[in-house]
Amino acid sequence: IADAACSTQLIDGDGTFNVSGVDHFIKEVKLEECGLSYAVVSIMGPQSSGKSTLLNHLFGTNFREMDAFRGRHVLLFTTKGIWIARCAGIEPCTVVMDLEGTDGRERGEDDTAFEKQSALFALAVSDIVLINMWCHDIGREQAANKPLLKTVFQVMMRLFSPRKTTLMFVIRDKTRTPLENLEPVLREDIQKIWDAVPKPQAHKETPLSDFFNVEVIALNSYEEKEELFKEQVANLRQRFFHSVAPGGLAGDRRGVVPANRFAFSAKQMWQVIKDNKDLDLPAHKSCYLSRCLSWVMVATVRCEEIANEKFAGFIANENWRELEEAVHSGPVSGFGKKLSSILQSCLSEYDTEATYFEEGVRSSKRQQLQEKLLQLVQPTFQDLLGHLRSGALENFKDAFEKALNAGEAFSASADVCAQSCVSKFDKGCEEAVIEQANWDTSKTREKLQRDIEAHISSVRTAKLSELTTLYESKLNAALSGPVEALLDGANDETWPAIRKLLRREGELAVYGLSDALSGFDMDEETRNKMLTDLENYARGIVETKAKEEAGRALMRMKDRFTTIFSHDSDSMPRIWTGKEDIRAITKMARSASLKLLSVMAVIRLEDELDNIEKTLTLALVNSTSNSATSKSISTIDSLASSTWEQVAPEKTLITPVQCKSLWRQFKNETEYTVTQAISAQEANRRNNNWLPPPWAILALVVLGFNEFMTLLRNPLWLGVLFVGYLVSKALWVQLNISGEFQHGALPGLLSLSTKFLPTVMNLLKKLAEEGQAPSTNTNQSSMNSSASAQSDVTTNGESSSSSSSGSSPAKSVPIDTSS
Repeated sequence: IADAACSTQLIDGDGTFNVSGVDHFIKEVKLEECGLSYAVVSIMGPQSSGKSTLLNHLFGTNFREMDAFRGRHVLLFTTKGIWIARCAGIEPCTVVMDLEGTDGRERGEDDTAFEKQSALFALAVSDIVLINMWCHDIGREQAANKPLLKTVFQVMMRLFSPRKTTLMFVIRDKTRTPLENLEPVLREDIQKIWDAVPKPQAHKETPLSDFFNVEVIALNSYEEKEELFKEQVANLRQRFFHSVAPGGLAGDRRGVVPANRFAFSAKQMWQVIKDNKDLDLPAHKSCYLSRCLSWVMVATVRCEEIANEKFAGFIANENWRELEEAVHSGPVSGFGKKLSSILQSCLSEYDTEATYFEEGVRSSKRQQLQEKLLQLVQPTFQDLLGHLRSGALENFKDAFEKALNAGEAFSASADVCAQSCVSKFDKGCEEAVIEQANWDTSKTREKLQRDIEAHISSVRTAKLSELTTLYESKLNAALSGPVEALLDGANDETWPAIRKLLRREGELAVYGLSDALSGFDMDEETRNKMLTDLENYARGIVETKAKEEAGRALMRMKDRFTTIFSHDSDSMPRIWTGKEDIRAITKMARSASLKLLSVMAVIRLEDELDNIEKTLTLALVNSTSNSATSKSISTIDSLASSTWEQVAPEKTLITPVQCKSLWRQFKNETEYTVTQAISAQEANRRNNNWLPPPWAILALVVLGFNEFMTLLRNPLWLGVLFVGYLVSKALWVQLNISGEFQHGALPGLLSLSTKFLPTVMNLLKKLAEEGQAPSTNTNQSSMNSSASAQSDVTTNGESSSSSSSGSSPAKSVPIDTSS
């Protein structure tokens, strides 16, 4: 073995098959990993015709070559036996065999058995056979290997089932004669050889093209035109890439032996060829080889031919093809009987034709034929079982769904439907069984049962999920709204009411789900778990809603404070008249808000007492009381914590620290509302009290007594005072003094200072115009004129008021001048 190129002698010159060498070669080139993706190429031709040289250049092997310049040592380098090597750099894996040259001096004229055996072996195992020949030998009898081809063609058809092999004739040292002229001559010679070879009856009219692809190429002389020779070989090398692909050089791939069986197959073929004595006759005595094989070999070959013919006939049988097509579409009634009849007919025909051959061979080949037939029909049988299984499964699904829709119990309907569908499947399998085969349908039946169980499980899961979702949605609807409403109106009865609501709705939901689960035939543990999960879900709804409301605690507190502070006991809006006790109202509203905060601070789904409300009241509402100063300090310190006393952390919604922070923010945001109420009350009080204080009235009486007596002694002053009163009244109305002072003393004074003088001037002007009116006017006309003057004065007063910034519009009040 040459390690570099993995070249190995497959068969030595004595015809001994090198088993260990071939095994080593297969391991070295990793042929076993190739599967069917490999090709075998061999070369035959006259001795010293450059076969090894061609292979080394064509495939990168390292077969020993003859050196034309080494004179007397030439014969030491001729190939002995058959050598094998892997082609370098060609995909897929390609194995090449270099055969011993024909017409060699060492074996003599009559000892041509080995060259015939090696040629037949090459044709039997190779996909491509290169026939190396000299250009000047075309048309010659012996040099062109014609007797060798005659022998090989005849015996190959008798010993083996031929497959289409590519014969590539390589014409060496091409002359000036064009290849177009040489190729027809060579093809004609090959056709004559084929026509002259005696053939079995089955192949009497078979053309050469059914067995061989014949190709002809020509190469220039390696010694004279080496560069051109290498270029032509490189081009030829490209044709061996992907040779096993459809349309590739390897041709027909039917019957190809897997790579891991190549060594065994080659050894068996070589043994059959060596045992065939027809190839041992001298060349001059073996014209067309008429000796028969031994009786066992004849029986083996002939029975195999009959079996192959019957197998091919079965494949082409119309009844079988129709039955196969029908199975592809769906289940076929009576499949087993129909197929058994077709198979029995085929085997009976074999028995009839093989009756006179050796019994052991006949039985063996019959068994092989039956196995091949069963292998052929088994996929169809499996397809039929698949149809029966899928049909039974679909029938089960439909029947199961109808039973559930009709209100039947889940477990009972599942058992009844499953038993019915499996029984129908078993009946279909009995009709599909073939007499010639003992095929087991239990695996398909088990798969059907697993599919049914899987479907039942999926439907059970879906139904249980639907039930759980249904009762969860009922709990959502029954708890979410009421719990939110109860927490919104938080008081001492809020959590007892929530517990009562949760208990009532939870029991209803659990009872309903328990009743619905009675038809599912569940184990007690799973059943109790589902019911417990539903109860926990109900608690979860309440807890989630409580957490949501706790997040809105500040907003709820402000809303409650506003509602109580701004409305009276009859829910009417408060009018701050000055008689209300704002301090008491504020304390009441804040206490109500604190109540809401204490209710939302923790979750109270168990009837357990706590002192949260008391703690918050002492710490936040009564913390400024002088009588409880020391106690409030300790209470405030108790709010500097993240947990409540006697309350589990997981039940806490608002921690003491958060309560303290919320209360501070609440007081800051509601302080403005209290301030506004106090301001409104003070303003209302000022608006309703126009008299001076009592002490001022008493001072006026005492200090103004002399002036009052003077008025009584001189009535003329009363008239002056009356006129002054009328003018003052008119100015009061025109200037809208009460309205101006509603915005404060300083803004009122500023506004009156800008309007006073224009208003007085307008009033005097109107009085002057009234004094110039004709004396013939009646008293009513005087009154109308006075009213008109008063209206003009009002208009002028409003114009003057609108011209000053920050002023309010004055109301028009007519002056009764008739008095």
